[in-house]
Amino acid sequence: MESVSKKAGTSLKNTEVLYILPVASHGYTQDSLILAVEQAGWKISAVEGEKQYFWMEKDSRYVIAYFSTDSKETNLYFGESTQAPSAVGTTQTNQNVPQQNNTVTEQQNTGTQPEQQTQNQPQENIITPAVSSGFKYNTSNFDDGWTSTEQADWVEVTKGSIKVLLHYPKDGTIFPADPEPLTNAAWNILVAPRYSDLRNYKTAYINTYNRPYLGMGYATENATGKKVFIVFFRQGQTGWLEFIAPDKNSFVQQYKFDPELIRWDSDSDLMNPLANMTVYNKFAIAISDFKRKWTSDFTGIQQMYHVYTGQYAGMNINQSNEEFIFNAGGSYSWKLLAVNGMVGNIKYNEVKSSGRLTVPNNWQVHFSMIENRARTYHAFWSCIKGARILNLLDADYPGSGIYTKYGLSK
Repeated sequence: MESVSKKAGTSLKNTEVLYILPVASHGYTQDSLILAVEQAGWKISAVEGEKQYFWMEKDSRYVIAYFSTDSKETNLYFGESTQAPSAVGTTQTNQNVPQQNNTVTEQQNTGTQPEQQTQNQPQENIITPAVSSGFKYNTSNFDDGWTSTEQADWVEVTKGSIKVLLHYPKDGTIFPADPEPLTNAAWNILVAPRYSDLRNYKTAYINTYNRPYLGMGYATENATGKKVFIVFFRQGQTGWLEFIAPDKNSFVQQYKFDPELIRWDSDSDLMNPLANMTVYNKFAIAISDFKRKWTSDFTGIQQMYHVYTGQYAGMNINQSNEEFIFNAGGSYSWKLLAVNGMVGNIKYNEVKSSGRLTVPNNWQVHFSMIENRARTYHAFWSCIKGARILNLLDADYPGSGIYTKYGLSK
């Protein structure tokens, strides 16, 4: 520790040694330590060429830390510096790197970045031809310059040099876990097989009620051989989104923040532009798309308690099933079954209608009769793997603006 400190032009005064159980019995790794230190408000910087050392800085205090693990023990040393070190490395990143092409690529934490491409005008992405799914429209060109295409495993959204993959749900990518192992597992499944030479990989998260998960790194696309900067993201119900840029600066210019600086206490509003990319999973409708039966189900249960006594007052149930059956030539039948009331006094209601549908434009559908009147709905298709979801919102009574979703019934 003294020799490393001297290289930084300083010396040590107070030192402290902590005893920690080995990783095999306790699971405490360097990632665990770094997370705890950052949560305590310390800024962490790597020591170039010394992966077991790092500098900590807080309130003009500087501490050098040494952390090592073996099969029998974990060593953790702290030494307080007499003055600020003359130079420190880049922010320390996680050492557990996801797989690339079924192999583990060792992280290069040297403080240097791969060659940037900002000196020359970046080339625009070539939009991948959309897959054929049996629907009329599988490409959307939006007024703000983004273009969406339906793909087998994601919706591909592009503008200029930026490409975003809205991944469809897949087993093994969402499960209860801490941010790092969850992000690494999803990266290995959804991202890693299409890249090689992963560098400077790290994970991050923001500690908020709707916690965002981030993974990022520099890699080479197997399909094109291009070097790219990748940001991997999920928050709430967004699913996993993969942002691909020719370099980090291009990403920062588009989304207005540096993902490599995200910490547990960063402003969660920085994530809004990423989460909003899910709106581009949106494709126009056509009269020829309306076939077969589509259904939407809802179930809500309320356990009731007396406000004064706290005694149980019963259970209230609200359940509904709505279905459209679309026939050749534009005819349809519609049915709504509703079940509601307190257990022991539940009421059942069913209403039916039939008529003809028309499509006045690419984003609306008109039904000649739903319940007791003609209705026009705002409408669009969204994609999941191997299927579409029909989204409808009553144009006359949009309410909260939340669309009702219908799935194809077998």
